[in-house]
Amino acid sequence: MSELRLRWHVYSDLDQLIETVANGIVSEAARAISAAGRFLVVLAGGSTPRPIYARLVELNTPWHQWHIYFGDERCLRAGHPERNDTMTREVWLDKVAIPVDQIHAVPAELGPDAGAKSYAQELAGLGPFDLTLLGLGEDGHTASLFPGGPLGCQRGAPDVIAVHAAPKPPASRVSMSAARLTRSQSVQLIVTGEEKRATLARLRDGADMPIRSVNPANGIDLFLDRSALPTTVI
Repeated sequence: MSELRLRWHVYSDLDQLIETVANGIVSEAARAISAAGRFLVVLAGGSTPRPIYARLVELNTPWHQWHIYFGDERCLRAGHPERNDTMTREVWLDKVAIPVDQIHAVPAELGPDAGAKSYAQELAGLGPFDLTLLGLGEDGHTASLFPGGPLGCQRGAPDVIAVHAAPKPPASRVSMSAARLTRSQSVQLIVTGEEKRATLARLRDGADMPIRSVNPANGIDLFLDRSALPTTVI
């Protein structure tokens, strides 16, 4: 089990967290664009980041220099309302001027094996991401890396893995591996809501969760609202 280098950032309410994280993402973009002329960002899915993405629409940034990737995707038809990229397009990406060819959706509609192979080819030769956003499920999963399932953290692990038996539907998914998520300049874990408090308590107390296999050199910044905060934090 890897040592998790986690920096806790606790906000009094959800609105404060949304504003801080959204502005922080734009600041990360500015730094990356200044240094390399582009911003490579990996997006989390699920409901937690949705209001953050909606807030980004209102912020000023050179969208044409953003390159969007997805940490995972459900094996559903393109445009399905339960896909991560569908949600992100609806609340954010379709409302800003990011070139279409710079939005790199996971072709999960091909199925887990073909989808993983295709997305791995998409990532081939790409260096570290500038920013990776992750969430944390009540069961401890992050991206589509589930406790007890494949993580892709071993030496020589592929960048993308096929998930055939996720414990929550749909069972078939495509996910970046822990090894690929680790290759990021900055990793931010965003957790909100009282229902996540017990999960964070287990993480704090040393539970072996997939997020422990994501081990970037700079550690991980955890952003949470007070309702998700365990009683004591180490």
